[in-house]
Amino acid sequence: MSEQNQAASTPAPSGGPAAGTTGFRPAFVAAVPLGTIAEELGVALPAGSWNAGVTGISLNSRTVEPGDLYMALPGASRHGADFARQAVDAGAVAVVTDDAGARQLAMSGDLAVPVLVVGTPRTAVGPLAALIYRSQPADGAFPTLLGVTGTNGKTTTTYFINSLLRALGKTPGLIGTIEILAGAEPIPSLLTTPESTDVHALLALMRERGLEAASMEVSSHAVSFHRVDGVVFDVVGFTNLTQDHLDLHGSMEEYFRTKAELFTAGRARQAVVTVDDAWGRQLAAEAGIPVTTLATNGPDAIADWAVAAVAARGLGADFELRSRDGRVIRLHTGLPGDFNVANAALAAIMVLATGVEADTLQAALDEHDPFTVAVPGRMQLISNAPASVVDFAHNPDALARALEAVRSPEPGSKVIVVFGATGQRDQGKRPTMGAIAARLADVVIVSDDDPHDEDAAAIRADVLAGAYAARDAEKLGCEILEAYPRDAAIRQAVDTATARDTILVAGRGHEVWQEVKGVNLALDDRVELRAALAAKGFSVSTDHRIES
Repeated sequence: MSEQNQAASTPAPSGGPAAGTTGFRPAFVAAVPLGTIAEELGVALPAGSWNAGVTGISLNSRTVEPGDLYMALPGASRHGADFARQAVDAGAVAVVTDDAGARQLAMSGDLAVPVLVVGTPRTAVGPLAALIYRSQPADGAFPTLLGVTGTNGKTTTTYFINSLLRALGKTPGLIGTIEILAGAEPIPSLLTTPESTDVHALLALMRERGLEAASMEVSSHAVSFHRVDGVVFDVVGFTNLTQDHLDLHGSMEEYFRTKAELFTAGRARQAVVTVDDAWGRQLAAEAGIPVTTLATNGPDAIADWAVAAVAARGLGADFELRSRDGRVIRLHTGLPGDFNVANAALAAIMVLATGVEADTLQAALDEHDPFTVAVPGRMQLISNAPASVVDFAHNPDALARALEAVRSPEPGSKVIVVFGATGQRDQGKRPTMGAIAARLADVVIVSDDDPHDEDAAAIRADVLAGAYAARDAEKLGCEILEAYPRDAAIRQAVDTATARDTILVAGRGHEVWQEVKGVNLALDDRVELRAALAAKGFSVSTDHRIES
């Protein structure tokens, strides 16, 4: 993707930073001769340019620094070659592009730097970034890298891994949807997985700062768009696979195949795969690397580890992990929902797979309670009475799990849900989500998520159609409402609630901007929910173990 075709990314607020940021880079990069890069690409260099030193790589002319290699890639509407002169003016020492880009540059006049032409420059970006930044050098002096993929649970599992690594006395990094940590200073994240140029720079930065391990979310978009090319994970983990992103992949089979690419010898050394569903079992059977299997929905004789003895404690649960060889690990999570038990279990087994002894792991779990940790916008508790929760659930499976998790056993208590669907994304899941809400909530308030360039009313109508159809066909007793804008829907939910009810605001989680017709509007569900609760006289939670 060129700098004008940042496909599948979350837009920055108007006037915000470019998608790639120089803040990801290490302080020092030993120059790589341009001749070495040409050899890697299999292309010839103009005479006299072999020793030009390359110290960085960028896809975006606005983030080019002196010494960079500028990757001029084709995009949907503009070609990166359009911006090559700006890149050279900023200090780029060479340009890598395709035939079309080279022709465009030739017609616009000679550049003062070499132009290297390759057939598919997009696939060269990751390996070149790995070479330039020495992100995972052959001597092995780099952080242990754990990657998590799946439809739901990636963010929470990476936070759990990060927290457990800290409990074990390690200094970890984090690359994900909400933030990037390469030490104490968080870097806001615009993509679930950053561009490959930034991923390799971040890994080099972590190595430079002495970090010992890092966890990374790996989306299907990251694999499809080559954002993790050139990265080798020490352990990759799989949570689950449910309907999402079919606007990109077209079918569940293709969605699965994209995820499965991560579980191959060129990308990872070993895997932990949750085998609760057929997709997980298929992945475990077909993976091209050693696999440890995990069953989280009850003992499973075919799994290497299984969750057992789940018992509620507060909002969360105590549980055990039992292995086929007789080992038992006792765990606790303070976050609600059986899916957080599954996320904690996966995090524990992935860390175990890095070589940590079970006794050492148990001591860290007992002493630090690492799975009672703040995960912004993931089952985030805003108040206790009514129980008010903000969650990122934005697909059918996640919404169902979240609604089931927040249902109170108290007689007469209601579940009130506020949610919508994202515009210009998998339209087939909209009525399905409406039907799920009608079945599992008492009051369904359909509002807007991120409409993007689609008509918001039409999106709501799709969701409402599914809710009404399920209510009428199944004779459900829920109340179905439509309310917009979203802050008004949240206020209506609070106005409807009593202290014994539960409010779930689903779909946006940690996000603080709502995109409507190309304009980013400030909107944070947590802020709106707190304000509405306070206005109604309800107390707002200050439990920082759960809140961010």
